[in-house]
Amino acid sequence: MQFQLSEEHLMIQKAARDFARTECLPGVIERDEKQQFPREQVLKLAELGFMGMMVDPQYGGAGMDTVSYVLAMEEISKVDASVSVCMSVNNSLVCWGLEAYGTEEQKQKYLTPLAQGRKDGELYIGAFLLSEPEAGSDATSQRTIAEDKGDHYLLSGTKNWITNGSSASVYLVMAQTDASKGSKGIDAFIVEKKWPGVTVAAKENKLGIRGSDTHTILLTDVKVPKENRIGANGFGFTFAMKTLAGGRIGIASQALGIASGAYELALAYSKQRKAFGKEIMHHQAIQFKLADMATRIEAARLLCLKAAWEKDQNLDYSLSSSMAKVYASETAMWTATEAVQIHGGYGFVKEYHVERLMRDAKITQIYEGTSEVQRIVISRSILK
Repeated sequence: MQFQLSEEHLMIQKAARDFARTECLPGVIERDEKQQFPREQVLKLAELGFMGMMVDPQYGGAGMDTVSYVLAMEEISKVDASVSVCMSVNNSLVCWGLEAYGTEEQKQKYLTPLAQGRKDGELYIGAFLLSEPEAGSDATSQRTIAEDKGDHYLLSGTKNWITNGSSASVYLVMAQTDASKGSKGIDAFIVEKKWPGVTVAAKENKLGIRGSDTHTILLTDVKVPKENRIGANGFGFTFAMKTLAGGRIGIASQALGIASGAYELALAYSKQRKAFGKEIMHHQAIQFKLADMATRIEAARLLCLKAAWEKDQNLDYSLSSSMAKVYASETAMWTATEAVQIHGGYGFVKEYHVERLMRDAKITQIYEGTSEVQRIVISRSILK
């Protein structure tokens, strides 16, 4: 059992940390306030190879392992979770799904520019369209319909809570093709945003990750070529679940980064702020908070790395990814709240960053499978 990172992993971690501090930190508060999509930062991430980290180089990716991805996600999430969630969706939900289950033609046409994060000099990223107004945790209740018209499908429906909704060029869409078959009547399709019938609708005004563009997407008789279906007929639900299992590693790593960022800010502040004649780090009440923060974060990190290692070893990582996500997300929420408490009144103002991290932390308990759903996955596994 090896707990030490390789030289390559350390280099990737440092590159991500330097990027976060030099490219993401400037303007992060303003982007949050204005709900401004971090286009410049995402384009620079693409230049580093971080938008297709795990994709085979033959398809334009960096060919890195999942451990590298976890390390990079943590460092970027420490500073700006809006940037990291764009990176997570493109890597975990879009590129991975296409590489694992797409045809060679689909990979050449879509995966290669997605892994590079750009096409013809412009931003080129993807989005994952599963959630609907009546299909959140119950993903089987798809109301989006795909009608088989022979050489093409016609897609109609509404998808919401879509990360990268307006910025993506490609959507992976889950739709019902045969309602009588339940989850086995769902298919997955590659849809281009520019196609007729695709409408980017309302942008959500969110509590956290406000730089990330979360939209409702309307599909009205969208003509999708047969060759843009992913996998066999009826494979869509399985595709979504297998893709989300990997996506949970990304969100767990995001939560880990938010927790780490909040802890580092609280630790630094405790060494500067004085109360009752000494720095507050010398007060036992603060020491215990910091000790618990450090311990929980280390446990969350090990869970994330274990899930990543299992994925890299081609083992079943569904249990580990759910454990990592539920624990890391709850650690993020708790740690960020405690960081605000340690900062006192200063923690309640934007200048000190911890209030933003607390707001960003909450969504990690909700998207890509709520904490309740993760506990269902975990309990089913251990009770087999």
